[in-house]
Amino acid sequence: MYMGLFVIKLVAVVVIGYLLGSLNTSLIVGKFYGTDVRKHGSGNAGMTNTLRTLGKAAAVMVIAGDILKGVISYLLGNIIISSIPASITLDLAGIGGMAAGIAAIAGHNWPVYFGFKGGKGILTSFAVVLMMDWKLGLILLGIFAVIVAITRYVSLGSIIASVAFPIGAAIKGNGTIFIIFSAVLAVLAVARHKANIGRLLNGSEAKLGQKKKTNG
Repeated sequence: MYMGLFVIKLVAVVVIGYLLGSLNTSLIVGKFYGTDVRKHGSGNAGMTNTLRTLGKAAAVMVIAGDILKGVISYLLGNIIISSIPASITLDLAGIGGMAAGIAAIAGHNWPVYFGFKGGKGILTSFAVVLMMDWKLGLILLGIFAVIVAITRYVSLGSIIASVAFPIGAAIKGNGTIFIIFSAVLAVLAVARHKANIGRLLNGSEAKLGQKKKTNG
């Protein structure tokens, strides 16, 4: 009985997380500017392209929105799952938040409200990482900052920090379920940067502060 309830609630938190994640902040903010950022710059519906296309104020709003939906999804996921008897969830601590968080990232990347064409989910991913393990999250932020400072490539910093997440989780001994979710998060992040990886390899990737001249 309780296991059936657990499955139902787990599905519910995934759906809730996905729907919250689908509220793509860059596209919502862009509507106030009368601009669809997917039609400008890199064509990506995320903070970096919003910064290049609409400016700093719009980018700040996107940062706040993308982080907030990751945090809210994680909290709701844990609240919903924690209502199940401890005997069922004892070995699955945090799974509600992690499942909802991953779903929110997927919603950001493939938003149901915007034709399944969204961003790369890095800010929302960062919010979920902080909720999962804030100490590890700050370490990853440091790695990201160093890479971007040296190379000026936001995409490269995002990719390396994402890959470092499951590695760091394994080294830190966060547990099997945690490592599995961290690996899924990393795969989502890297997969969404496929085009960036190609541009990094051929030297055409735009650096921070540099305008993109063509879509890609």
